[in-house]
Amino acid sequence: MPTLIGPFSQILTMDKLPLKGALKDNQLEIIENGGILIKNDIILQVGKFDNLKKDAKQIEIIKDEQVLLPGFIDTHTHICFAGSRAKDYALRNEGISYLEIAKQGGGIWDTVTKTRAASQEELEKGLSLRASKMLSEGVTTCEVKSGYGLSVEQELKILKAIKNINNKHKIDLIATCLAAHIKPKDFDGNNKQYLDYILKELLPKVKQEELANRIDIFIEENAFAPKESLSYLLEAKKMGFDITIHADQFTPYGTKVACDIGAISADHLEASTEKELKLLADNDIIGTALPGASFGLGCELAPGRKLLDLGGILVIATDWNPGSAPMGDLLLQVAIYGAYEKLSVAETFSAITSRAALAIKSENIGILKKDYLADFISFPCNDFREILYHQGKLKPQIIWKSGKLVN
Repeated sequence: MPTLIGPFSQILTMDKLPLKGALKDNQLEIIENGGILIKNDIILQVGKFDNLKKDAKQIEIIKDEQVLLPGFIDTHTHICFAGSRAKDYALRNEGISYLEIAKQGGGIWDTVTKTRAASQEELEKGLSLRASKMLSEGVTTCEVKSGYGLSVEQELKILKAIKNINNKHKIDLIATCLAAHIKPKDFDGNNKQYLDYILKELLPKVKQEELANRIDIFIEENAFAPKESLSYLLEAKKMGFDITIHADQFTPYGTKVACDIGAISADHLEASTEKELKLLADNDIIGTALPGASFGLGCELAPGRKLLDLGGILVIATDWNPGSAPMGDLLLQVAIYGAYEKLSVAETFSAITSRAALAIKSENIGILKKDYLADFISFPCNDFREILYHQGKLKPQIIWKSGKLVN
């Protein structure tokens, strides 16, 4: 039966916003004393609470002042892993570089070793706990990468864990195969041979078992070079995979590959110059900033302001992983990142709602409007500007996932 929820002091629908370029807060659609009418897991109407009463069979009254937004979307995480890299973090704070730590046996390979040693059940338990933490902080849809297995058997183990938790958990998890994270130390061959191994032995199984429709690759000095990456991505695209890329984290080599292959997004961008940002904007490739990695590594932030001013599409995600970005708090990250990059509230919230939905090719989330999924969150305040003003300390008080109360 149609259920009306409200009244809310304000509803930010995130509807009717341009999908590219800079945004001002006066472009936000704000409904005062609003209500949201839902049936099962779908939104029927959003509007003035009193005007929607006639269409409701049931009403859930919100007694306190609340501001309603779409559920947040985190489009880049690595939250299916085992172990900790606290040692790496301490070494970085002593001045040892990320690349040097990796050469010494730390970095990604350290997590690969620990993740390989974990059972699928242990991975599922850890993933479920992290997914619950995200949901409690307002993230209703979350992308999760593999990439800590780096063999057919181990990558499949991780992807199966993601699929199983997605089937059990209230949050929606979107799997991405990142078998091309680095070449594993125990692989007997060069980078090209390893990428060929993934193409021939792993990706067909990923397709057959419906474990992921997306792939990723880390294009960097200590990972994969642009030319070999492009060849790999071309073959994967022929197999029907969508493409996203770890690009320009330390060196500006990945963006051109993302544009050449027609990737959905290029993620990181800390090393991007205006040349790379313009390429992204001109080719409608989403640029995903990962401030958690910048905070974790103590490096430059991705130039989100410049990307928007060039007419690009900015999305912000946590990069939650055990090494470079262990925080995982999306709201805190976007609040601080927005302050440094001088992002409007509209630019910040669109980067984790309406524009973020583009990065995972979801057409029915990220906006509060008719026929969209009933994923929404409310904050205990009466002015939407309070949320970012508190720099991540003001968390959502009420969360609805697919029309059902989470807490």
